[in-house]
Amino acid sequence: MPMTIAEVLTREQNGVFRCGGAWVRAHRRQLATVVTIRGEIDAVNADQVGDHIRRFILGEDRVVLDMSDVSQFAAAGISLLQTFDAECRAEGVQWTLVAGPAVAETLDDTGFSDNHSVPEALHDLADAIDRRRRLALPLVRMS
Repeated sequence: MPMTIAEVLTREQNGVFRCGGAWVRAHRRQLATVVTIRGEIDAVNADQVGDHIRRFILGEDRVVLDMSDVSQFAAAGISLLQTFDAECRAEGVQWTLVAGPAVAETLDDTGFSDNHSVPEALHDLADAIDRRRRLALPLVRMS
């Protein structure tokens, strides 16, 4: 069933997509697309949030998933991150997580690592790119 204009504006106002108690917004930066999620992720909206954030898995572009302002993170959110991780791996997309306290507490024993802030995540991505370039440089010189 198609949405009305009013529903579209309610759901996507100024690039912010509302998924139940969560809001998702993406911002393209030079090093990566920063996808920011705020609010609550629970069993009711986790699939919808996951469907929306997977739209930003594009080619070889990198993604920073900023969940620093997620105030509630239910166990359904772990599945959301596992699916996001699997799809990023399948597409060859490097991604990193910025987790706030609610997310970090739930992810304690899951093996997901995170950065403390978006600037830190972007800095780590820049360092990784620089390391790869330095490793490739001798190969370019040999040819």
